[in-house]
Amino acid sequence: MILTINPVAFKLGNLSVKWYGVIMAVAIILAVSMAIIEGRKRQIESDDFMDLLLWAVPIGYVGARIYYVIFEWNYYSQHLGEIIAIWNGGIAIYGGLLAGLAVLLVFCYKRMLPPFLMLDIITPGVMAAQILGRWGNFINQEAHGGPTTLAFLQSLHLPDFIINQMKIGGVYYQPTFLYESFFNLIGLLIILLLRHRKHLFKQGEIFMLYLAWYSVVRFFVEGMRTDSLYLLGSIRVSQMLSVILLIVVIVLFIYRRRVVKPKWYLEGSGLKYPYSRD
Repeated sequence: MILTINPVAFKLGNLSVKWYGVIMAVAIILAVSMAIIEGRKRQIESDDFMDLLLWAVPIGYVGARIYYVIFEWNYYSQHLGEIIAIWNGGIAIYGGLLAGLAVLLVFCYKRMLPPFLMLDIITPGVMAAQILGRWGNFINQEAHGGPTTLAFLQSLHLPDFIINQMKIGGVYYQPTFLYESFFNLIGLLIILLLRHRKHLFKQGEIFMLYLAWYSVVRFFVEGMRTDSLYLLGSIRVSQMLSVILLIVVIVLFIYRRRVVKPKWYLEGSGLKYPYSRD
């Protein structure tokens, strides 16, 4: 008998709390905790990360929704009332990341914080949140790949609960959530192992390594998914953006190393608290 996971974790009266929401809440807490711990070592106060969280999370979700709606405008232009119905699904992580980046840049300007250092500090937490977040897609049986066979899934030596959850409507599907989560975990471990190496990373380069790594992973995983957003009918938006980001990262890395010559990551912010935030 095939048993699938109920997307509802528990109920509070008439309110159904879904596993996706629980997982995302845990992911956010983990991301902030990791940033606070590392931030103290780089002379950034924990209050700065908490304040950033209050702005970045809601605006990030709005950005993720807007991004999705833009590329599904043919549908939403005919169903305007559903644009705000985010509870029915339909967000795109690239939109959330872009919105979050914009918030961070404004926040750092207002607080007089070094933006590239802040990006470096929060990057591992963001990766950890993405890794956990994909398991919310798993429980919802979404963001999967094309049809496959039971034999193929078993050949990957996956536990039964994953194989069972990948059977949707009587058909087994590729667990692309797992591929993305696994390879991002490898990227996270590499960053955690290397980021404290002396004279290895300039400020901003941990963030750029993440962008490059995620762009490559997402490019290949996106090619397997069945729910991609498309541009001009045949171009997968996430694949196109992945290529653009990878090129931008390479150019920016070379330019900053040769021209800007920023501080080393381990030098920290150099800020001494309290300082003016006006």
